[in-house]
Amino acid sequence: MRTLASMLIRQATATDWPGIWALMEPIIRAGETYTFATDSSEEFMQSQWLPAESLVHDGGACARVCRSYVLTEETGGTSAPMIVATALLHPNFPGAGSHIANASFMVHPNHGGKGYGRLLAHHVLNAAFADGYKAMVFNAVVESNAAAVRLWQSLGFEILATIPGAFEHPVHGPVGLHLMYKALAA
Repeated sequence: MRTLASMLIRQATATDWPGIWALMEPIIRAGETYTFATDSSEEFMQSQWLPAESLVHDGGACARVCRSYVLTEETGGTSAPMIVATALLHPNFPGAGSHIANASFMVHPNHGGKGYGRLLAHHVLNAAFADGYKAMVFNAVVESNAAAVRLWQSLGFEILATIPGAFEHPVHGPVGLHLMYKALAA
Protein backbone atom coordinates (compact mmCIF):
# COMPACT_ATOMS: atom_id res chain seq x y z
CA MET A 1 0.00 0.00 0.00
CA ARG A 2 1.27 3.44 -0.91
CA THR A 3 0.58 6.62 1.05
CA LEU A 4 0.53 9.95 -0.72
CA ALA A 5 2.38 12.78 0.96
CA SER A 6 0.27 15.35 -0.87
CA MET A 7 -1.95 16.00 -3.82
CA LEU A 8 -2.57 19.38 -5.40
CA ILE A 9 -4.97 20.65 -8.05
CA ARG A 10 -3.93 23.94 -9.60
CA GLN A 11 -4.04 25.90 -12.81
CA ALA A 12 -1.47 24.61 -15.27
CA THR A 13 1.49 26.70 -16.39
CA ALA A 14 3.72 26.44 -19.45
CA THR A 15 6.35 24.66 -17.34
CA ASP A 16 3.83 21.85 -16.74
CA TRP A 17 3.64 20.95 -20.42
CA PRO A 18 6.26 18.15 -20.40
CA GLY A 19 4.33 16.39 -17.60
CA ILE A 20 0.98 16.98 -19.28
CA TRP A 21 2.30 15.63 -22.57
CA ALA A 22 3.76 12.56 -20.81
CA LEU A 23 0.30 11.57 -19.60
CA MET A 24 -1.55 12.78 -22.69
CA GLU A 25 0.54 11.24 -25.46
CA PRO A 26 -0.27 7.57 -24.76
CA ILE A 27 -3.98 8.42 -24.53
CA ILE A 28 -3.94 10.32 -27.83
CA ARG A 29 -1.87 7.63 -29.57
CA ALA A 30 -4.24 4.85 -28.40
CA GLY A 31 -7.15 6.61 -30.11
CA GLU A 32 -9.79 5.05 -27.86
CA THR A 33 -11.26 8.03 -25.98
CA TYR A 34 -10.64 11.30 -27.85
CA THR A 35 -11.42 12.49 -31.34
CA PHE A 36 -7.92 13.95 -31.76
CA ALA A 37 -5.96 12.34 -34.58
CA THR A 38 -3.67 9.64 -33.18
CA ASP A 39 -0.72 11.25 -34.97
CA SER A 40 -1.39 14.73 -33.52
CA SER A 41 1.88 16.53 -32.94
CA GLU A 42 2.99 17.63 -29.51
CA GLU A 43 2.93 21.25 -30.70
CA PHE A 44 -0.67 20.95 -31.89
CA MET A 45 -1.80 19.33 -28.66
CA GLN A 46 -0.03 21.99 -26.59
CA SER A 47 -1.84 24.72 -28.55
CA GLN A 48 -5.17 22.98 -27.89
CA TRP A 49 -4.67 22.02 -24.24
CA LEU A 50 -2.54 24.76 -22.76
CA PRO A 51 -3.96 28.04 -24.06
CA ALA A 52 -2.59 31.31 -22.79
CA GLU A 53 -4.54 32.70 -19.83
CA SER A 54 -5.75 35.64 -21.91
CA LEU A 55 -6.98 33.55 -24.83
CA VAL A 56 -10.75 33.57 -25.08
CA HIS A 57 -12.68 30.91 -26.96
CA ASP A 58 -14.28 33.20 -29.53
CA GLY A 59 -11.39 35.50 -30.30
CA GLY A 60 -12.42 38.39 -28.07
CA ALA A 61 -16.16 38.71 -27.47
CA CYS A 62 -16.35 36.13 -24.69
CA ALA A 63 -15.51 37.20 -21.14
CA ARG A 64 -14.51 33.72 -20.00
CA VAL A 65 -10.96 32.48 -20.54
CA CYS A 66 -9.78 28.99 -21.34
CA ARG A 67 -7.94 27.37 -18.44
CA SER A 68 -6.00 24.15 -18.03
CA TYR A 69 -5.58 22.40 -14.70
CA VAL A 70 -3.26 19.73 -13.38
CA LEU A 71 -3.56 17.33 -10.48
CA THR A 72 -0.14 16.51 -9.08
CA GLU A 73 0.94 13.76 -6.75
CA GLU A 74 3.94 14.22 -4.52
CA THR A 75 5.48 11.02 -3.25
CA GLY A 76 7.70 12.66 -0.67
CA GLY A 77 10.94 11.96 -2.52
CA THR A 78 13.37 14.39 -4.06
CA SER A 79 11.71 14.33 -7.48
CA ALA A 80 9.21 16.96 -8.58
CA PRO A 81 5.52 16.17 -8.13
CA MET A 82 4.13 14.02 -10.94
CA ILE A 83 1.22 15.25 -13.02
CA VAL A 84 -1.31 12.43 -12.87
CA ALA A 85 -4.36 14.17 -14.35
CA THR A 86 -5.19 17.24 -16.38
CA ALA A 87 -8.28 19.10 -17.53
CA LEU A 88 -9.19 21.90 -19.89
CA LEU A 89 -12.14 24.24 -19.17
CA HIS A 90 -13.50 26.66 -21.78
CA PRO A 91 -16.74 28.00 -23.23
CA ASN A 92 -18.48 25.44 -25.42
CA PHE A 93 -19.89 28.14 -27.68
CA PRO A 94 -18.80 31.69 -28.52
CA GLY A 95 -20.61 34.93 -27.77
CA ALA A 96 -24.24 34.51 -26.70
CA GLY A 97 -23.63 30.82 -25.95
CA SER A 98 -20.50 31.36 -23.88
CA HIS A 99 -22.36 30.76 -20.61
CA ILE A 100 -22.22 27.01 -21.33
CA ALA A 101 -18.93 25.37 -20.34
CA ASN A 102 -17.09 22.50 -21.94
CA ALA A 103 -14.26 20.53 -20.39
CA SER A 104 -11.92 17.69 -21.27
CA PHE A 105 -10.15 15.43 -18.80
CA MET A 106 -7.28 12.98 -18.97
CA VAL A 107 -5.84 10.77 -16.25
CA HIS A 108 -2.43 9.12 -16.66
CA PRO A 109 -3.02 5.53 -17.81
CA ASN A 110 -1.04 4.18 -14.82
CA HIS A 111 -3.19 6.12 -12.35
CA GLY A 112 -6.72 5.26 -13.45
CA GLY A 113 -9.17 4.02 -10.84
CA LYS A 114 -7.60 6.03 -8.00
CA GLY A 115 -10.26 8.75 -7.91
CA TYR A 116 -8.10 11.42 -9.55
CA GLY A 117 -10.61 12.00 -12.34
CA ARG A 118 -13.42 12.49 -9.81
CA LEU A 119 -11.34 14.93 -7.73
CA LEU A 120 -10.38 16.93 -10.79
CA ALA A 121 -13.96 16.87 -12.08
CA HIS A 122 -15.25 18.36 -8.81
CA HIS A 123 -12.59 21.07 -9.00
CA VAL A 124 -13.39 21.96 -12.60
CA LEU A 125 -17.16 21.95 -12.01
CA ASN A 126 -16.65 24.32 -9.07
CA ALA A 127 -14.37 26.53 -11.19
CA ALA A 128 -16.96 26.60 -13.98
CA PHE A 129 -19.66 27.66 -11.51
CA ALA A 130 -17.36 30.32 -10.02
CA ASP A 131 -16.70 31.62 -13.55
CA GLY A 132 -20.43 32.10 -14.05
CA TYR A 133 -21.17 29.20 -16.34
CA LYS A 134 -24.79 28.01 -16.17
CA ALA A 135 -24.17 24.47 -17.41
CA MET A 136 -21.53 22.13 -18.73
CA VAL A 137 -21.79 20.02 -21.85
CA PHE A 138 -19.55 17.31 -23.22
CA ASN A 139 -19.89 17.06 -26.98
CA ALA A 140 -18.17 13.73 -27.55
CA VAL A 141 -17.96 11.15 -24.76
CA VAL A 142 -17.03 7.89 -26.43
CA GLU A 143 -19.78 5.38 -25.70
CA SER A 144 -17.32 2.53 -25.07
CA ASN A 145 -15.43 4.60 -22.45
CA ALA A 146 -17.52 3.05 -19.68
CA ALA A 147 -15.45 4.50 -16.81
CA ALA A 148 -15.94 8.06 -18.08
CA VAL A 149 -19.64 7.57 -18.76
CA ARG A 150 -20.12 6.16 -15.22
CA LEU A 151 -18.16 9.02 -13.68
CA TRP A 152 -20.11 11.73 -15.50
CA GLN A 153 -23.45 10.12 -14.73
CA SER A 154 -22.50 9.77 -11.04
CA LEU A 155 -21.77 13.52 -11.03
CA GLY A 156 -25.22 14.34 -12.41
CA PHE A 157 -24.55 14.48 -16.15
CA GLU A 158 -27.25 13.05 -18.37
CA ILE A 159 -26.92 11.66 -21.86
CA LEU A 160 -28.97 13.94 -24.09
CA ALA A 161 -28.24 12.06 -27.29
CA THR A 162 -25.93 9.48 -28.78
CA ILE A 163 -24.66 9.85 -32.31
CA PRO A 164 -24.47 6.24 -33.56
CA GLY A 165 -21.18 5.14 -35.10
CA ALA A 166 -19.67 8.63 -34.86
CA PHE A 167 -16.36 7.44 -33.39
CA GLU A 168 -14.02 5.05 -35.19
CA HIS A 169 -12.68 3.02 -32.26
CA PRO A 170 -9.46 1.16 -33.12
CA VAL A 171 -10.66 -2.03 -31.40
CA HIS A 172 -14.48 -1.94 -31.41
CA GLY A 173 -15.03 -0.26 -34.77
CA PRO A 174 -17.73 2.41 -35.06
CA VAL A 175 -19.19 3.32 -31.65
CA GLY A 176 -21.46 6.12 -30.53
CA LEU A 177 -20.53 9.51 -29.16
CA HIS A 178 -22.63 10.74 -26.25
CA LEU A 179 -23.66 14.34 -25.83
CA MET A 180 -23.79 14.82 -22.03
CA TYR A 181 -25.15 17.74 -20.01
CA LYS A 182 -25.28 19.03 -16.45
CA ALA A 183 -26.87 22.24 -15.18
CA LEU A 184 -24.64 24.00 -12.68
CA ALA A 185 -26.22 24.95 -9.35
CA ALA A 186 -27.61 28.45 -9.21
